[in-house]
Amino acid sequence: MSAGKKLVIVESPGKVKSLGEYLGPGYTVDASIGHIRDLPNPSELPADMKKGPFGKFAINVDDGFEPYYVVDADKKKKVAELKRALKDADELYLATDEDREGEAIAWHLLEVLKPKVPVRRMVFHEITKEAIQHAVNNTRDLDMNTVDAQESRRILDRLYGYEVSPVLWRKVKQGLSAGRVQSVATRMIVERERERMAFRSASYWDVEGDFAPAGSGASASNPFTARLSALDGAKVATGRDFRDDGTLRTKGAVHLDAAGAQAVADGTRQGDVVVSSVSEKPYTRRPSAPFITSTLQQEASRKLRMNAQATMRTAQRLYEGGYITYMRTDSTTLSASATSAARSQARDMYGAEYVPDSPRVYGKAKGAQEAHEAIRPAGERFRTPAQVAGELRGPEYALYELIWKRTVASQMADAKGSTATVKLTATLPEGTRGGDGTAYTSAEFSASGTVITFRGFLAAYEEGRDETRYSGSVDEDSGMGKRLPKLAEGVALETLRAEAEGHQTSPPARYTEATLVKALEEKEIGRPSTYAATVTTIQDRGYVRTRGSALIPTWLAFAVTQLLERHFPTLVDYDFTASMEEGLDRIEAGDEQRVAWLQRFYFGDEATSSEGLKGLVDHLPDIDARGVSTVPIGDGVVVRVGRYGPYVEDEAADGEEARRATVSDDIAPDEMTPEKGRELLSAAADDGRVLGQDPQTGHDIVARAGRYGPYVTEVLPEAEEAPKKGAKKVKPRTGSLFKDMDLATIDLETALRLLSLPRVVGVDPEGVEVTAQNGRYGPYLKKGTDSRSLQSEAQIFDITLEEALAIYAQPKYGGRAAAKPPLREFGEDPVSGKKVVVKDGRFGPYVTDGETNATLRKGDEPESLTEERAFELIAEKRAKGPTTRKRAAKKTTAKKTTARKTTARKTTAKKTGTAKKS
Repeated sequence: MSAGKKLVIVESPGKVKSLGEYLGPGYTVDASIGHIRDLPNPSELPADMKKGPFGKFAINVDDGFEPYYVVDADKKKKVAELKRALKDADELYLATDEDREGEAIAWHLLEVLKPKVPVRRMVFHEITKEAIQHAVNNTRDLDMNTVDAQESRRILDRLYGYEVSPVLWRKVKQGLSAGRVQSVATRMIVERERERMAFRSASYWDVEGDFAPAGSGASASNPFTARLSALDGAKVATGRDFRDDGTLRTKGAVHLDAAGAQAVADGTRQGDVVVSSVSEKPYTRRPSAPFITSTLQQEASRKLRMNAQATMRTAQRLYEGGYITYMRTDSTTLSASATSAARSQARDMYGAEYVPDSPRVYGKAKGAQEAHEAIRPAGERFRTPAQVAGELRGPEYALYELIWKRTVASQMADAKGSTATVKLTATLPEGTRGGDGTAYTSAEFSASGTVITFRGFLAAYEEGRDETRYSGSVDEDSGMGKRLPKLAEGVALETLRAEAEGHQTSPPARYTEATLVKALEEKEIGRPSTYAATVTTIQDRGYVRTRGSALIPTWLAFAVTQLLERHFPTLVDYDFTASMEEGLDRIEAGDEQRVAWLQRFYFGDEATSSEGLKGLVDHLPDIDARGVSTVPIGDGVVVRVGRYGPYVEDEAADGEEARRATVSDDIAPDEMTPEKGRELLSAAADDGRVLGQDPQTGHDIVARAGRYGPYVTEVLPEAEEAPKKGAKKVKPRTGSLFKDMDLATIDLETALRLLSLPRVVGVDPEGVEVTAQNGRYGPYLKKGTDSRSLQSEAQIFDITLEEALAIYAQPKYGGRAAAKPPLREFGEDPVSGKKVVVKDGRFGPYVTDGETNATLRKGDEPESLTEERAFELIAEKRAKGPTTRKRAAKKTTAKKTTARKTTARKTTAKKTGTAKKS
């Protein structure tokens, strides 16, 4: 290796410092900060290209799907810096991530930088000194098949979005977007909500009892609980035996009602109970495989309450800090050194008997594309959570501990034990009858218990579980740790308790981020590395909102899904979407040609007579915009998605107009029943719900549901407002309901208080009036032109003059509010050398070194923000330069020739370019 200066380019600024230290003074490390160029919006193309073959998509679909790339406007400064650094280098190392995006970034860097020095592709899966030094000494060529797969995916998504989204704009709402994975994920959430809307609950009863061996002191002799399982040999129905429409699905099952269950409970207490059978079988449980991207997101959601995006952001920081291996992977395999480290650590911490004789081997998941290890602690010897406790805090420590536990447990011995099942038979007295008159002579009760005799991997880790669907159902581990007394067939038992219990079947649980990721993975839709972005996108687009951890589709999602299902069924078909991922895998493996694959997707395949995307759009029949935006609720009530949001409507009588009422976001689709719809329609009638009359004016006070939420207002007689027009027209007083108020229950007294706002709190010593009122940004005080925020709406009515003056006595900042201390403080920024702090600004928290301000991204919380992440945010903002939008627009226009120099990627260039030879 030559002794000259070597330039190493990574993706993230967070890696620069560590790599620089590990590589030494002979290397200069810089970051591209992600992609440096991409497909432009067609509106940003040079004028002479807008009418050419690239004009519609920035892709020439008629000539090999040739893309036209431009350097992003906010990356031109960074590209210039990299070019200057390259002039002083004797070698170039492209050290971007070893996945499709990372390989593509490396290729784009080659295309733009045009190096005249040797180029080497450097890859590593963990940031440790050993891994980095091994990577720099074992470089390879750029993998053009992987670049092809990434480019095919990018072109595919551009064609999908640009062809389908305009249809949504015209028929549903302007500004909507469609996406290959996001539209399918949205459909899955909508379908689950449809199941909940169609669900009809069923009630059923059973009996639970406490029993103990008969004899002296029976009540204190190992009592155990058993549940009714059969009557006269026929199974007693539980939640799993009912269909979603509330009907019984299991033929011959006994559907107990309250009267029947009470009769059986009374009969059990009076009758004789004996053990009818005892069985025991060994119990074995294997540890879960090490984490891949999707399982890490699921488990972090269950155990740490972290959403997918926060999980990936935290994992990224752990990876860049050298704590874990690369976090975007489909592979559950561990290297030999990692397997040895996990086994050694398990042996040291738990004992030799907790480690199996041979290492456990986990296969790579079906269709896994990235040739990485599973996510595990970095290094050839893992650091325990206790060893990193002084370096990691908050979510980073919690996530590292989760990864460490899962990795070590994956190489530990099985948990072992035994499961005992006991069945009891109660002879019921004559005359025991169900509610339908059916006579019962015997009742069978069942109890089971699993006792762990050797914990094995459970000593280190146990995987979390998603909630079960059926009320009253028992999962396989519900009896874990429960001991049953030693019993034998024929042993008489004493009944200590027997009670009838009623249950209701539950609708299918809504998806959470964890269960949606699991479902996407099971259907092989998308890639683990994209799941976090997909979940975030469908929320940002207004298709999904959250209630707690549940994902609830909006009515807009219903309209979009209905349009796609009716007119683009192939594009939201689960199997078809999964097959596209398989196609990308074949391209990466070199078994499929990029152009041929895109040709079939866009133009169709004559051999199979399948129509492509272009044919679907060109031959699209006239779409009934009203039809796709209408969701029938039942009994003549529908919800429609209109220009200004969703509203409920009922059938109009002959000669009358249909009634309409706005549907607020706090009503989930499955809660919109015909009864709820009519309640909203009644409340939103022309005259509203009359609460009473204002004692002072005699005007009616009504409560209404408006576009911006519920409110109260007074009804002015026509004589008072008709003569005056324009600014002189008398307007009725109105007042929005507070967040904790309900339109259906608000009374006249509360309404009059709302209409009396703003409330005069008092007069300050200088004679200036102080008022409390509600505004667009919440409750506040006002004194002259000086406004101060209140913490709650209730304070508007409750705050005293003394309390108000105390708020005004606090120092001001920026003429609006009291000065606030920094939320967090860090060390000095590596570039500016100035102290970095987190502050709370007008538009949310941001990080600053006094020169550069960077707003915290979605998923970044001030409490959990690390110093490295703070420096990274500032570095990214500094690389973009100051925000001067108007000047940037002029500069883009003036430099069209520069964009054109970054020409479309030619197939011949790809095959013979520098990247291939380096």
